[in-house]
Amino acid sequence: MPHIATTNPATGQVLKTYEAMSTEQLDGAIERTDLAFQQLRETTVDQRARWMNAAADLLDAERDEIARIMTTEMGKTYAAAQAEVTKCATAARFYADKAPAFLADEPADADAVKATRAFIRYQPIGVVLAVMPWNFPLWQVMRFAAPALMAGNTGLLKHASNVPQTALLLEDVFRRAGFPEGAFTTVLVGSDAVDRILSDPRVRAATLTGSEPAGRSIAQIAGRELKKTVLELGGSDPFVVMPSADVDRAAEVATTARCQNNGQSCIAAKRFIVHTDVFDAFAEKFAANMAALRVGDPMDPDTDVGPLASERGRDEVHAQVRDAVDNGATVLCGGERPTGDGWFYPPTVVTDLTPQMRMWSEEVFGPVAGLFRVSSYEEAIAVANGTSFGLGSNAWTRDPAEQERFATDLDAGNVFINGMTTSYPELPFGGVKNSGYGRELSALGMREFCNTKTVWVGEGAASAGAGAHAE
Repeated sequence: MPHIATTNPATGQVLKTYEAMSTEQLDGAIERTDLAFQQLRETTVDQRARWMNAAADLLDAERDEIARIMTTEMGKTYAAAQAEVTKCATAARFYADKAPAFLADEPADADAVKATRAFIRYQPIGVVLAVMPWNFPLWQVMRFAAPALMAGNTGLLKHASNVPQTALLLEDVFRRAGFPEGAFTTVLVGSDAVDRILSDPRVRAATLTGSEPAGRSIAQIAGRELKKTVLELGGSDPFVVMPSADVDRAAEVATTARCQNNGQSCIAAKRFIVHTDVFDAFAEKFAANMAALRVGDPMDPDTDVGPLASERGRDEVHAQVRDAVDNGATVLCGGERPTGDGWFYPPTVVTDLTPQMRMWSEEVFGPVAGLFRVSSYEEAIAVANGTSFGLGSNAWTRDPAEQERFATDLDAGNVFINGMTTSYPELPFGGVKNSGYGRELSALGMREFCNTKTVWVGEGAASAGAGAHAE
């Protein structure tokens, strides 16, 4: 049986365990979610907006308790967890407000297609399976759930097995907000149940945020079943610093960009690629900033970096650092696994990396930065793009011409210039190459799980124009 439990990563103590659903229970959950779709698709966008705004109100009202649960389950600092809950409420209100425009009929050129009327209509497709990770246990679910529910789809959540309480509370929030029973359903199952769920004809699509192997597995099943998928996978994001950059500001933001969420973020900057003209200054400031971060109890407001989410995750991070050191890399700060309770790891900066080291090509999912020296723009781009990933990217330069070149040349789904990569409801989010495909957030994220329907009306139709329907 899969191990579904809340284990406090700051202490290693198992606080609560859950039994995995039986096959019969899982089938019943899928049935409820499908029945809810038949009901939700008939509601108006305005009705769904009222429910979504009510969900946002509940998140705001219960922010502190929800944040405490997230911190207890996966170790992010309490302040970061509070901010995550607030961000989810903001996204819920964004989609409640924008859905009528995102879903409105789009008129086409009727004359060009020899019609009296022609337009595009966006309609929901049904039950969507969401396979979600533990690192942003509320936000990564909400950025799927808010647009999907507002479009009239229903959601079936298979969350990571170490955050069951967060998974269940979000189902409860949507239910209390007024959405039909089963519109958003959490299933407590292991990863071995995903094939069965996605193969069910009542489930029409899937979205996954997670590892590259998990994405390949979902894509294989979905391909066999001819079902739509959106995949947001890993990243080894470059953070490029050029000679014209504000080095002090870049080093400050680099510290946050690497250690946000205790270093466990797909879009955290991981590879710091610095022009030789400013390399020494940046390295000194960056290492000092990283070393100054306080590691400790994530509930303590003075803590900057909490524990990693699992003992296995910490062991993997340390193995990557030791591999680099054993092959000649230099550690500027950190790099030693602490003793005592909890799965803590110090902020670490490693330089003198070579292609033979794991850190050169692998994603490091913890507060560990790789530092690379380059001598030109062309070399910076080559190193930045020299990975199988392509999720986020950062470039620091005050040269307008360089800014334009980075915007075009960085091979990533997101390019942030003179700022830290983050996600906003207003902007599409996703990657290229082995970082996945499809987009979340913005209008694109809502329409990923819609039937984009062409409507062509010939002579003899009523004269009413398209646009009144917003389903």
